[in-house]
Amino acid sequence: MEKLIEILEGLNPEVDYRSVTNLVDGRYLDSLTILSLVAEIEDEFEVEIPTVEIIPSNFNSAESIYALITKLQEEE
Repeated sequence: MEKLIEILEGLNPEVDYRSVTNLVDGRYLDSLTILSLVAEIEDEFEVEIPTVEIIPSNFNSAESIYALITKLQEEE
């Protein structure tokens, strides 16, 4: 989780990723930022995020993003 927080802070250091639960809905993350985030997550955590998983509910909080990463790691 700490590495994910570091990646998110690298994209936008203004956001408190530990408490914000509307990253997409609150427009803290836009589509271009999400694409960058997906690429960084895939490199760092050695997972492949399928396009069907790139939905707001999977990216609205650090916890939901980390849950997605964990799920994808378990599936490999």
